[in-house]
Amino acid sequence: MLKMTIKGFAAAAVLFAGAAGAEEGAGLQIAQTRVGNIASVQSGAKLFFNYCSGCHSLKYVSYSQLAEDLHLSRDDVLKSFAFTGAKIGDQVLTNMPAENAKTWFGNTPPDLSLEARAKGPDWIYTYLKSFYLDPTRPTGWNNTVFPSVSMPNVLWELQGSQRAVMSQAKPGEEAHVEKLEQATAGKLSAEQFDAAASDLTAFLDYAGEPAKVKRESMGVWVVLFLAFFTFLAYLLKHEYWKDVH
Repeated sequence: MLKMTIKGFAAAAVLFAGAAGAEEGAGLQIAQTRVGNIASVQSGAKLFFNYCSGCHSLKYVSYSQLAEDLHLSRDDVLKSFAFTGAKIGDQVLTNMPAENAKTWFGNTPPDLSLEARAKGPDWIYTYLKSFYLDPTRPTGWNNTVFPSVSMPNVLWELQGSQRAVMSQAKPGEEAHVEKLEQATAGKLSAEQFDAAASDLTAFLDYAGEPAKVKRESMGVWVVLFLAFFTFLAYLLKHEYWKDVH
């Protein structure tokens, strides 16, 4: 009886976890990013430092690490990324005072080092694409993935602006965003902005686990070694057992 009860609780826990995970990931678009695509990560790094680093830091990533992992020279990294006057061995920190940030945005912008590991690349990618105009918000922007977000749409010049198409509210229910439609054009086409959002997501995915680049590149060789070792083991087994038959 006790075993039956334990099994029942275990099954219920699995079902609950699966349902919660499905609800959390509902509506997210697939990022299709790979940290092994160095060109994409480099492009995402440029976007991060030009549009995000004024408010957000990457305290677990150093400029020297960026130079090594992204196949860039140290001079290029300092020239293109270190807008705060940092040295090559420093961590990526923002110069924005936390007190001012809280006054301006209502909350201190978080460090994004582990954002991809906490939220997942699909969440970040969908979030970047889901800002819309909302005059009721202090920044003038809102987001379907993160409602009432304090962050403005820093990529609006590239994407353009979107407006929300609201649902017809039923009695006792509030209207919700059904879809987003383009209000004004940006510097990039929809396809180009999708690529830019994917690149920025790839960079944040890299920042969450910089060793992932080396791990993925080494993984190919590990698989090849195991396949070769398996082949040798098969030949050895065949040699040992040939006289038995």
